Amino acid sequence: MRTALDAGVAPLVAVAATDEHTRTVRAYDPAGRALGLDAGTLPTRPVYLVDIDGAKATAAGIEVLQRELAARGTAPAAPAAGQAPTALQAAGWWGSKITSVQVNDDEEPWFKGAAEMFSLVSGFGQDGKVRVDSVAMPYLQYDGTVYYPNQILVNWSNYKYNLADVVLMEDDGDTNYLALAQAIAAVLLTIADQGAYIPLVNAVLAALPSSWWTDDPDYVESWYTLARTGTGRLNGARGNGWLTVEPYWVSQL
Repeated sequence: MRTALDAGVAPLVAVAATDEHTRTVRAYDPAGRALGLDAGTLPTRPVYLVDIDGAKATAAGIEVLQRELAARGTAPAAPAAGQAPTALQAAGWWGSKITSVQVNDDEEPWFKGAAEMFSLVSGFGQDGKVRVDSVAMPYLQYDGTVYYPNQILVNWSNYKYNLADVVLMEDDGDTNYLALAQAIAAVLLTIADQGAYIPLVNAVLAALPSSWWTDDPDYVESWYTLARTGTGRLNGARGNGWLTVEPYWVSQL
């Protein structure tokens, strides 16, 4: 589209549809005439899309998600001001760092622009209860593109075992993060620590309302039993993406 726009082609204007399964997107030319664009094919003519700021909305939503999970006992609450760190935190902690990542299909059609991705990392906390940490991944915008974020995905000091699970999701712009947190917590709180690690991906996916498998938010990929010592490329269980990880020591200044 940018090539045509730079060449002086007058752009169309459209409002981004909320239903990603729509077949037609209504756009308007400079004279106000309505045109129907194929939702499944990227237009060659430039199109300006009017939409919410998905990145800001996702960041705000993740705050709601983490706060609600903490309130329901499946994620830690923020430490109180002036609270002393634990001995483990004072020395540092091991993390798993994403060195590169790619998804084959970001579940986002052209008329919704760049994807807004986030991960749900689940495992058993130090108290033996299931916990979920949400991780924003604002750089992961387009499928078929390799990104090199060097992002910490897991803080292993938060977990009892050296294994965790990851579910990658894409926000379609009207996600109810409160409902998402409530649904996940309702299922995970029924799982008790059996003295050995239990994969939690299936439990997280089972908690998602059926409507969220068709629109907001979309399940993109998942990784079972990510190990603290894991390194190299990990293909997703769905076959829709991969990531490479390496252990990373975070020391206190």
